[in-house]
Amino acid sequence: MAVFTAAGSLPDGVYRPILRPRRGEMAALSHLAAGEAGRVMPILELDQDTDLLPLIREMPPRTGVLAVDFGAILEESDQLAAPSLELAEELAGLGVAMVPVLRAGESRRRLAFHGLAARLHLRRAVLRLQPHVDAANPAQADELVERMLGGTGLVAEEIDLLIDLAETACVAHADRFEEQLRRILRWAGGRPWRSISVASGAMPANLDELPTDQPVTIDRHDARVWAGISLPGIGFADYGVTSPVRRHGVQRHRQLPTLRYTAEHNWWIYRWSRRGGRADDRCHDLCRTVVRSPHWPAAGARFSWGDAEIARRARSAPGAGSSSSWISWSTSHHISYVLRALDQQAP
Repeated sequence: MAVFTAAGSLPDGVYRPILRPRRGEMAALSHLAAGEAGRVMPILELDQDTDLLPLIREMPPRTGVLAVDFGAILEESDQLAAPSLELAEELAGLGVAMVPVLRAGESRRRLAFHGLAARLHLRRAVLRLQPHVDAANPAQADELVERMLGGTGLVAEEIDLLIDLAETACVAHADRFEEQLRRILRWAGGRPWRSISVASGAMPANLDELPTDQPVTIDRHDARVWAGISLPGIGFADYGVTSPVRRHGVQRHRQLPTLRYTAEHNWWIYRWSRRGGRADDRCHDLCRTVVRSPHWPAAGARFSWGDAEIARRARSAPGAGSSSSWISWSTSHHISYVLRALDQQAP
């Protein structure tokens, strides 16, 4: 018999990063170690321009399961009202199970298709609740949940509840969220959810103003919020190594080699313009600086696929990579780091 915690969820030990379906993030998911793949449930945020299937064919995620969020896709026509069921069927043909993500603003028609998509594979869905946007009090939250469950034909035991606090940009945000979060979790404990996770993100949307040629630290306030909960059964989620705030427009400048290297309380940001010549030399110098740093893991290149790629380029200069490469190495290290940290914190 399953034993539910005081928070009302069944602890499943799964890490749920909210990721953008780009080449960098998908490459990291396709190179997960066998022992990690079953403990990661990626939540992919689609938008109008996302073409997910070619990426899946090229770089199939080792998780075998993807949660997909269609909230940013406008419901402008009947064709766009049912993307979740269509995508679930196409992913099934590629051997990937899809878990739909339920969002507060979606129509009853789209929720019905999410319910069909959920039953196509695992009979599961993720309810992504942003309390600061979706519900101002428990009564509104209850009304929202009843609408979600009624619209999909699912029950709470089939729902992974994701409480998404979005941007946690500073210490003041983190402190305020900790207080609010305890009230939200007390409300959440009234239903037998399949699981409960808390997500937030602290990475700035723009790193262009940071110094170059030296590692700079950015605090992981999202991890601090989660650690401050101190309740059993609450899962960890975040935005990987990217920001919850999307940047709009096209970048006109060429990006410097950049790594976002996760540590316990912070990220080490490396933006490298040193040695001024070829991009290969800059990337080589950056990676060599990382592997010589005090925060390079004891396992070295064995820590993750991303760390192996960093170590390989530290030994020679086989190529500068690209922004996708740098995100993929950073994301790979981040996922492995989070999973190890969760192991250490498990009772």
